Amino acid sequence: MIKIENYINGQLVSPLSENYLDNYNPSTGKIYGQIPNSDENDVEKAYQAAENAFPLWSKSSTEYRSKILQRIADLIFENLEEFALAESKDNGKPLSLATAVDIPRASSNFSFFAKAITQFSSESHENSAINTINFTLRQPLGVVGCISPWNLPLYLFTWKIAPALASGNCVVAKPSEVTPYTAYLLSKICIEAGLPKGVLNIVHGLGASCGNAIVSHPNIKAISFTGGTKTGQHIARTAAPMFKKLSLELGGKNPNIIFSDCNYDKMLQVSLKSSFANQGQICLCGSRIFVEASIYDKFKADFVEKVSGMKVGNPLEKNTDLGALVSKEHLEKVDEYVQKAIQEGGQLLYGGKPVQVNDFEEGYYYQPTIIEVDSNQCTLNQEEVFGPVVSLMKFSSEEEVIALANDTKYGLSASVWTSNIDRSMRMSQQLKTGIVWVNTWLNRDLRTPFGGTKSSGVGREGGLEALRFFTEPKNVCIQYSIE
Repeated sequence: MIKIENYINGQLVSPLSENYLDNYNPSTGKIYGQIPNSDENDVEKAYQAAENAFPLWSKSSTEYRSKILQRIADLIFENLEEFALAESKDNGKPLSLATAVDIPRASSNFSFFAKAITQFSSESHENSAINTINFTLRQPLGVVGCISPWNLPLYLFTWKIAPALASGNCVVAKPSEVTPYTAYLLSKICIEAGLPKGVLNIVHGLGASCGNAIVSHPNIKAISFTGGTKTGQHIARTAAPMFKKLSLELGGKNPNIIFSDCNYDKMLQVSLKSSFANQGQICLCGSRIFVEASIYDKFKADFVEKVSGMKVGNPLEKNTDLGALVSKEHLEKVDEYVQKAIQEGGQLLYGGKPVQVNDFEEGYYYQPTIIEVDSNQCTLNQEEVFGPVVSLMKFSSEEEVIALANDTKYGLSASVWTSNIDRSMRMSQQLKTGIVWVNTWLNRDLRTPFGGTKSSGVGREGGLEALRFFTEPKNVCIQYSIE
């Protein structure tokens, strides 16, 4: 039985209440550990540690902070196998995915911002007519809050923490209570790397208590949150009147738009990934597949054939394509969406049922599921399922599919498959999303801005955008004499 602890003021400590929550292994459905059920008292303790650490950390050189962050990155990579196994055990995702994507990306996040902060420059403007020079200082905010989700636990946790630390802030962070294990391992890495006490504090617990205490804390200056849109709305209602800076990366209902002139084989292969990677539990998954009418029947047949060959099974086996969903409650939610889609007239083409895996009968497994729909207004096309479920729908013209793609409250990402460069530019300009991928999916350059429009969020993360978010610009104007 693994017992996870909070990381406060450089030490691993129990929650003040000594209350713990059970932690489940999704692949077996069994309890394998306990995590702190922290509350506002633990958050206050973490805040005080961060506040005390801020003066020295914020005034430390960029070279020093860069060196510490790079050491953390190196240690994550050196312990890749341990981290990947923990991520798979905690989340239910295939070990192969955690090994190839999640943990290397977490290491890269620290490494990228370790380097980016050394290149983060300020602007200056000289006006010789009146002998003035203006320059912009970018100063750390103070103590900031970072709250991350369960689908890409360490990947997204580090995506927030690394730029906050690099720019001189101290952090109170909360990973998802569903997937706390790799954040706990990160705590140990930070101690080994020599991160000064109080600079990063990781507090485990429920969103309603621990998370809300971070959001509502009067002296935490900014909140970076990734998660569901409803939770994001609550955070905005709480934090906005307190004039906190907010970065909210929320839900998506992303279109995957396929034209007949695409590279068909590449499109088919990538569409399998964009539909079902991480059991469809990625906010960027292309869950609404729109296919040009002239190739619709061919795509439908080929896609069903490919999906039917995907293996749902033990996440630790190398040939597993889909592991377990993250929890029993989430499995039930996904199945409810599938049944509702069928009740609303959707045609089930493949899947639609939980799966029993030999020797893992109590695990939370679900078939990759394809449902054909004839209206974009159905629940399946309007609400985020966040599971291995996609819809298929045909279109006849570019204008029609743009209208369909934009006809949702979300606006996170879109994929477009075409060999027509003019069309790709028209589509990219007209799609109301924060990200457009043309002839690819989830191809991320860490230098680029990341985020959505509409109900998919507020603000941008990634690259210099993240460093700008975690700093406060201050203009300095000096008038001088040349006589």
